[in-house]
Amino acid sequence: MKATQNPPTTAPVTPADLLRMAALYLRRHGWTQGSYYDIYEPADHLTPPACAAGAIGIACAGHRVEHFSQLGPDTLADYLGTLGAFVDYLDTIAPIFLVDEDGHLLGEWDSPYSWNDDPARTAEQVITALEAAADEWDCLHITGGEN
Repeated sequence: MKATQNPPTTAPVTPADLLRMAALYLRRHGWTQGSYYDIYEPADHLTPPACAAGAIGIACAGHRVEHFSQLGPDTLADYLGTLGAFVDYLDTIAPIFLVDEDGHLLGEWDSPYSWNDDPARTAEQVITALEAAADEWDCLHITGGEN
């Protein structure tokens, strides 16, 4: 790097960062089930209680997003990557896909949405899972102390 160049001041945002932001959002603004956001909050409410996927959407976009199709290409890639990291983690604690002994997919019996919406689920379980998924992503992707 030349002395006249400005070094980068920020590291790229990773799925782990976004998962932690989603967990923090839920801690601060509340958690809900059955929809991305609390259906009793008006649409113009900027920080409604959210489900896990809704909180990930807000972490990625920086604002309320009713459907991932509303995201731009870069933000959509962040959203899908982060949701994928969350699904990968959930698959280790509560398998989402059933696979037979030959490796054939038997079907999807759960999803991050139905996992979030399980009547026995608590906000603390969702927040803990988001944070644990972030830790897992870091363990699998970051070496040498980057970021």
